[in-house]
Amino acid sequence: MKPMIFATLMATAMAMTACSSDNETVETKDWSTTTYFASTDAQEQETYYKPSVGYVGDPMPFYDPKAGDFKILYLQEFRPNQAGTYHPIWGLSTTDGASYTPLGELIPCGGLQEQDAALGTGSTVYNDADGKYYTFYTGNKYQPTADDCGEAVMMASSPDFKTWTKSRTFLLRGSDYGYSRNDFRDPFVFKGDDGKWHMIVSTTANNKGTLAEFLSDDLKSWTSNGQFMNMMWDRFYECPDIFKMGDWWYLIYSEKHAAVRRVQYFKGKTLEELKACTANDASRWPDSHEGFLDSRGFYAGKTASDGTNRYIWGWCPTRSGKNNTAVGAYPAEPEWAGNLVMHRLIQHSDGTLTLGEVQGISNKYNKVQTLKAESLSEGASAQSGNSFQLTGNANVLFNRLGTCNRISFTVKTSGNTDKFGISLVRGSDSKKYYSLVVNPESDNTRKVNFEEEGAEGAGFIGGIDGYVFNRPADNTYHITIYTDNSVCVMYINDVACYTNRIYGIQKNCWSINSYDGAINVSNVEVHQY
Repeated sequence: MKPMIFATLMATAMAMTACSSDNETVETKDWSTTTYFASTDAQEQETYYKPSVGYVGDPMPFYDPKAGDFKILYLQEFRPNQAGTYHPIWGLSTTDGASYTPLGELIPCGGLQEQDAALGTGSTVYNDADGKYYTFYTGNKYQPTADDCGEAVMMASSPDFKTWTKSRTFLLRGSDYGYSRNDFRDPFVFKGDDGKWHMIVSTTANNKGTLAEFLSDDLKSWTSNGQFMNMMWDRFYECPDIFKMGDWWYLIYSEKHAAVRRVQYFKGKTLEELKACTANDASRWPDSHEGFLDSRGFYAGKTASDGTNRYIWGWCPTRSGKNNTAVGAYPAEPEWAGNLVMHRLIQHSDGTLTLGEVQGISNKYNKVQTLKAESLSEGASAQSGNSFQLTGNANVLFNRLGTCNRISFTVKTSGNTDKFGISLVRGSDSKKYYSLVVNPESDNTRKVNFEEEGAEGAGFIGGIDGYVFNRPADNTYHITIYTDNSVCVMYINDVACYTNRIYGIQKNCWSINSYDGAINVSNVEVHQY
């Protein structure tokens, strides 16, 4: 650079700096206020992971016995994706679910003319016999002809979980076994009590959804074992996951039907009993709420176990236009892909499953925050620093949250039909804000509803409510809520889990509300990290 040009640039820069410091006042937010703040999400998130570019699609978790950690493969969603070739398989590793180490792209898309132009869900296993990892995945053909298979099962292997080699000889096609040519996907591989490898594939036969089964001794040669189980009615079970936990066999799946669009499960003491859950459309549900494990804010859930605990990973969808009410209610569907959300599976004495907190995430949120009741409405009174009595339509408004929060409190209702909830994105001037309402469906059942409250609120938001669970016998609810930017997860008494995406939580106030009856609120705490 010539000296005169450099001197001119320096003089200009100095003039701009002087102008800025002399004439401009940097506006700072008074965080002690309670008015609404328009906050935005971070580009990259750690607890409920999102890559800095794009989003997480269908996770494929696997416990790596060699490394002693969990590997989560997932379909990378770029928005926009490349035409024809999209959703390469990327990977993460974690030991506790509290933070993730990105592994980058593991299995790339094929070319436009190859069977795996676009990739779809699959599963990973480790084979002690040859010391290799095997990932079975879905290959999606770009613009398939009538003679092509729109979907087929493919395989890649690796000696170190870093370098993956696609098999050029392995290809499992549904049309070769009487199944659909274009719906043959989401392979899940597990080892049965018979010592054989079992592969379950989501497909259709005679226009009815079914899970096809294949058997192998070496993961390379597979033989058909017929239909594992039919899917009930007109349903289609995506992302199947079969495992044994204690004395029970389980199938966890994601129901594709737009009216459902949730993660569910079946259970049986044997594989044969598990298969019988849907025989002749039997609908032998495992519990009182059709096996639902979460809301429509959690999808494509699959599990992995370290031998002590079993965890499930799924994605929490984004919302169109960052509109909290655009939840994809039927007949629409939620947006595809989002943040990676992890829960712990809780097995109860009768074999039923619920989802609960992950200890690693709880340990991460270990910094106690100052709690301040900014205002108490009529019908609300403070009993101590973190205990309150609320009667009728009352609330207590608390000081601002941070970007990542763990909110915990206990509610004791005075009767069997008392209604309460928690509101987020709430300011003292808000004309609308967002509430998780523990709603009495009857004297003995409850369900978490999502509502847009306030003078301009739309009220109940359909399509993102939770599932029915039993009222606690002592009317005591221990509630923990985790937020990471816009991802929000609520746990109640180890019997209910509710995931949703709510934009604007961070840096805004929040409240605990009574809607009807009377409640005692105690042990209110906020932790961050």
